[in-house]
Amino acid sequence: MYHTNNHVHLQSLQTLDRRLKKPFRLVGILTGILLILLLTGCGKFNSKSEENSEKEPFISKSSFLLDTVVTIQIYDKQDKDILEGCFDIIKKYEQIFSRTDKDAEVYQLNHGTLPKERQAFRISDELTDILSYSLYYCDLSGGAFDISIAPVSSLWNFKPSNPVRPSEEAIKEALPYVNYKNITLKDNRVSFAKEGMGIDLGAIAKGYIADRIKDYLLENGVKSAMINLGGNVLCVGTKPDGTPFNVGIQMPYADRNETIAVMQISDLSVVSSGIYERFFELDGVRYHHILNPRTGYPYDTDLISVSIISPYSVDGDGLSTTAFALGLEKGMKLIESIPDTYAVFITEDYQLHYTKGFQEAIKIVE
Repeated sequence: MYHTNNHVHLQSLQTLDRRLKKPFRLVGILTGILLILLLTGCGKFNSKSEENSEKEPFISKSSFLLDTVVTIQIYDKQDKDILEGCFDIIKKYEQIFSRTDKDAEVYQLNHGTLPKERQAFRISDELTDILSYSLYYCDLSGGAFDISIAPVSSLWNFKPSNPVRPSEEAIKEALPYVNYKNITLKDNRVSFAKEGMGIDLGAIAKGYIADRIKDYLLENGVKSAMINLGGNVLCVGTKPDGTPFNVGIQMPYADRNETIAVMQISDLSVVSSGIYERFFELDGVRYHHILNPRTGYPYDTDLISVSIISPYSVDGDGLSTTAFALGLEKGMKLIESIPDTYAVFITEDYQLHYTKGFQEAIKIVE
């Protein structure tokens, strides 16, 4: 039902690379902050076909996948097989990208059990593709975004029901194995310079998967849909009447239905990274899930969150984590160097900071 087109995906990466080398023009958003879909007039999410009005019938399904609640809504077709196909894609990639599932390709890579060829591990087209994107953002961020964080991230558990803060000694022992420059990717082969290294795709996988779902929907004639992978929101086209979708950014630390800003979005991705979606408190200290690969501890910046609006969700994922890690000043400078990409930063004082061109390109509604 679904076929990966690696040439198209790598081409989009090369396009972004070329954009970064062009002069500045109109520019301007987890993993982890829930973006609320405010689909005006649409009822609650559910797994059954329903009709919110005579003009906008849609089918919708929600399921717990990728360690979050994912919801997909299709507005211009009543084909439940297409809807089910979206969830088949998610399950397929989850079986490749998971760091904790023993049957997943990434788990096997990290544990050295994949077949070897020329002293390197042989990997699938899908894993090769996402690693190309990931290493690109590692380079772009100067290592602030680093998929080799696995030896450290595996020590932490940010679930409030069972939080784990590793010892300082354990972190110090793991840090020498964290450096994306020690990952070599060539064709469908990957190798690590040090035994004991591993990768964690948690900061980019949902964006990549959302793009693949959009590809699948377009191939099946869907021109109006909303993909929400636990806060990674990707709009396919517009609503059936041609109006934009309304996408809200959650008010930090508030109920998920309370927004701090609502944007009108057409055929774009909205992805956020921040400190209030996955965190725990221990001994009076709050620990969030965005780890600094240089220290092994959560980043300490002047930001609560960064939301990225971009054509591709994988770019939004990579850039949101990168911009958050860089902080307000450097993060805004980076986003403002990338055409067709915009961001809103929320600082600790709950002030919103928009990149240049944001408010001209993205309409904010009450």
